[in-house]
Amino acid sequence: MKIASWNINSVRFRIDIVARFLREAAPDILCLQETKVIDADFPVAAFHALGYRHLLLHGQRMHHGVAIVARVPVAADDRLDWQANREARHIGVALPNGVRLENVYVPAGGDVPDREANPKFGQKLDFLDRMTRWSAALDTPTLLVGDLNIAPLPADVWSHKQLLGTVSHTPVEVDALDRLMASNSWVDLGRHFHPAPARLHTWWSYRAKDWAASDRGRRLDHQWATADVAASAVSHHVFESARAWLKPSDHVPIMTEFAW
Repeated sequence: MKIASWNINSVRFRIDIVARFLREAAPDILCLQETKVIDADFPVAAFHALGYRHLLLHGQRMHHGVAIVARVPVAADDRLDWQANREARHIGVALPNGVRLENVYVPAGGDVPDREANPKFGQKLDFLDRMTRWSAALDTPTLLVGDLNIAPLPADVWSHKQLLGTVSHTPVEVDALDRLMASNSWVDLGRHFHPAPARLHTWWSYRAKDWAASDRGRRLDHQWATADVAASAVSHHVFESARAWLKPSDHVPIMTEFAW
């Protein structure tokens, strides 16, 4: 089974490249973040035409939004409010083998890494704290995927030294993510298959005139598995070429294959 994750930055605007990815990579399940659409307007027909007939949606107009589209049955969905303000940032399901799949979109946190000067940064840290409390009580085999909006390792950014004061790579965010990982038996599948200091970026800013030439990437998108689930993972791939597709997202898809 192949499970992919992608911050698509508007699923309706980029439905053509989503379809291309589904045809070329053929994941069994695709978790989307930042869909930017209410559930009633989600492009259901396009996914059905490609064989993805099981759709779980948690949408929101203009902002946020997450979805899980699958070729296999999924059930027992939930929508946890780790943001504590009803933003559509999580959806989770049970897979046919009993594994929980949790799809999350962590807030970006604004531009200033200071809780007092920038309330959005405080919201991000509180979001991660709520996730950590959830994780510590977790007793089910689980796969956690999505845009965590943090590049934790020095090798996860184009310049560790230059980005230490930049939101997504600050020590306080990395510490919060480390606490989340330590709260259970999580395995970072990206770094399990591509150990640091291997290059493994998943996001490049739209601000660069030539994203490939400047190559100022960060690894903001992740797939984590509890140890029992990680034991069945056989590969992990980052589809960097998708950043050059027509009307691209600033993120690229990532995908793990499991021997299920």
